[in-house]
Amino acid sequence: MDCRVVVEAAVPVYDVGTSDEAVRIAISKTGEMLNPDLNYVEINMGERHCPHCGEGLDPAFLAADESLVALELEMMVFNVERDEHAARIARKEIGQRLENIPLDVLEIEEIEEDDEDEETKAENDDATAESSAETGDDDDEVLPEFEDLIDE
Repeated sequence: MDCRVVVEAAVPVYDVGTSDEAVRIAISKTGEMLNPDLNYVEINMGERHCPHCGEGLDPAFLAADESLVALELEMMVFNVERDEHAARIARKEIGQRLENIPLDVLEIEEIEEDDEDEETKAENDDATAESSAETGDDDDEVLPEFEDLIDE
């Protein structure tokens, strides 16, 4: 089973004046820590909501020229047995590169293969097998026998 895992990271940023600046710096800083080993991880702004009214908030909390930015890191995990297995793999892979940054798994989505893709693959495999069987007979006629090569 293949899964898409979304992990939330709380990235600290220092010496910033605005929320937008903090988000840009946090994305850049996270990208530098993940690359080149995990360049397939997508980095997005996190979504924060007020716990009382549910209103949307900026992904960056800014105080005294320092900020804590919520980012969502998304990666694909392949050949896992369960959702928990996918979550552990994503946390381990990302956590090894983002030292001292707290991570929380937000979402695990199982990726289903399309039935049409599987049918198309099966049809292509059948066609390939048929064409190789047909050309296999022709190959015998085209290639000279080993004994004929020795006689020359």
